[in-house]
Amino acid sequence: MKITWLGHASFLIESKNGTRIITDPFEAGSYEGAVGYAPISERADIVTVSHDHADHNAVDAVTGTPEVVRGTEPRTVADVSIRGFSTYHDESRGQERGRNTIYVMEVDGLKVGHLGDLGHELTEDEASEIGSVDVLLAPIGGYYTIGPEEAKKAAEALGFPMQPVDDFLKLMEHVDRVGSRSVEVDPDSLPDPSQVVVLDYE
Repeated sequence: MKITWLGHASFLIESKNGTRIITDPFEAGSYEGAVGYAPISERADIVTVSHDHADHNAVDAVTGTPEVVRGTEPRTVADVSIRGFSTYHDESRGQERGRNTIYVMEVDGLKVGHLGDLGHELTEDEASEIGSVDVLLAPIGGYYTIGPEEAKKAAEALGFPMQPVDDFLKLMEHVDRVGSRSVEVDPDSLPDPSQVVVLDYE
C-alpha cells in the first residue's frame, strides 16, 4: 500500500491491486483562501467524507467515478472494507461544528484509520469500538481539530490556524521525517515499536 498526503486532511491510499482511496478532499482556496493547497487532481475509486465542510467534502474535485462513503454503514468496495465511527467535530458533542466520522479501512491486510476532523479526546468506549489500527492518519491542527495532546492520546488508544506539528512530535518517540509526501507500508514492514511518520507537502 502506498499513502500520499495531498494536503489538509486529504490522503491518497493506493492498494497493491490498484484501488485508489481519497480521504476528505478539500476545496482549494475555500474559507477565503485559508485552505491554501493546490487543487486535487487525482483519480479515485473511493472517496471518504468525514463531514460536510468545504475543506473535507469536495468530492467534485476528484476525477473518475468514485463511490462516495459517508456515515457509519459498513461496506466493501473492490478490495477495501470500510467502517465508519461517529464522533464530533468539537468538544461540545457537535453543538459548535457538528459530527465527524472516523473511518477504518482494511487495505492490503492492514487496518488504516483516518480521524477526519476529530474535535475531542476519544472516550474509552469510542476507542474500544474502533479497535486497534496498523496505520493512523491523524491531521493535527488544534483550534478546529484535535491538538498534540489529544492526538498523542488517540495514537496511544488507536491553512487554518494550526499548532506546529513539532509540538506533537516533542511528545512522541520514534519519529521519522521521510522527506516525501508518500510512504509505502505493508504488514511485513510495520515498525516495532510504533513509529510516527511525518509526510511533507511539496
